Amino acid sequence: MTNVKMETSKGTITLALDAEKAPLTVANIEAYIKDGFYDGLVFHRVIPNFMIQGGGMNADMSEKADKRAPIKNEANNGLKNDRGTLAMARTNDPHSASSQFFINLKDNDFLNHTSESASGWGYAVFGAVVEGMDVVDEIAKVKTGNHGYHGDVPLEPVTIKSMTIVE
Repeated sequence: MTNVKMETSKGTITLALDAEKAPLTVANIEAYIKDGFYDGLVFHRVIPNFMIQGGGMNADMSEKADKRAPIKNEANNGLKNDRGTLAMARTNDPHSASSQFFINLKDNDFLNHTSESASGWGYAVFGAVVEGMDVVDEIAKVKTGNHGYHGDVPLEPVTIKSMTIVE
C-alpha cells in the first residue's frame, strides 16, 4: 500500500492506494502526483449521498491539459465501490480514465464491475480513505449549482492544495 496525503481547503485526507489490486491505476495516479498535476485543482462535482469527484478541473471549471494516455479499466480487481473508497472517473468508454477520481460517500454497488461489457465494466477502485473521512463528509455538504454545462459544482471552490506520496 502506498499512502498519499491530500491537502484540501477543507482539511487533510490520507489515502491508501492498492498497487497489488490496481497496479496500472496506482502507477498512473502516482505519476500525476509526482508531476504536481493535482496541485490547485478542485473537487468539481459533489453529489451528497453519492460521491465527490476531482482531479481534472481548475477553479474556473476549465479542464487542465492532460498529456497522458487513458488507462485500461481495472474494475474487475475484486475491490468494491464502498463508502470511503477511491475510484477512477471515466467517460462512457470503459477504458478512458486518466487523472480524474472520486471518493464514494456510500456503498455504490451499481458502480461495481459485473462483466466485460459496456454496461458491466464498472469503475475501478484503487484505494481508500484511511484518515480524514470527516473532511470528505464536509466537502459533501458544500452548496452546489451549475457552472456552464457542468452540474453539481461547488459554489465556493474546494481546492486540492497538494497531493504527496508519503513514504
